[in-house]
Amino acid sequence: MAKTSHILVVLSAFLAGLVIFLGVFLFATGQLGGGGPGPSAIGGPFNLIDQDGKPLTDQDLKGRPVLVFFGYTHCPDVCPTTLFDVSELLRALGPDAGRAAALFITVDPERDTAPVMKDYLSSFDPHLRAATGDPKAIEAAEKAYRVYVKKVPGENGDYSMDHTALVYLMDKQGRFVAPFSLKRRPEDAAAELRKYL
Repeated sequence: MAKTSHILVVLSAFLAGLVIFLGVFLFATGQLGGGGPGPSAIGGPFNLIDQDGKPLTDQDLKGRPVLVFFGYTHCPDVCPTTLFDVSELLRALGPDAGRAAALFITVDPERDTAPVMKDYLSSFDPHLRAATGDPKAIEAAEKAYRVYVKKVPGENGDYSMDHTALVYLMDKQGRFVAPFSLKRRPEDAAAELRKYL
């Protein structure tokens, strides 16, 4: 009897966790929370600067599909891994890489200035662009994409940033399509992205 109770408790905890995960996912993708399903739930206008210090807005990216990822240069694992995966996808696109776009938007504008972002991108595919800006402009972009961000204090004044780690696929008109999975062969991810070229 005790074993059955233990199994029921574990199963209940698993199901509760699954429901919470699905709720967070549906909210992040705009399918829950009043936004309703649809392309306008995620994305929208932003006014930032790129790694060369030039103005960059959502309008500059229209006309081609865009993979958008929010992160920061001091990120120890998720961000460099994701940008490496995006670089591999762009390499797999070959000559079509110029017909798509990939944008890395910082969640840490305090440290991620344009020169820092430019230096960071030198380790990745040259088609990748980065965006930074003043904290209000970054916050507006985070809000438009429903990105969760939290500054986590560390030792000696250092800090890390908790953040949503989704890669957003936006279509040629700047409308949200779906979270884009990079957990597959670069050639398979490239074949998926080619559908939106």
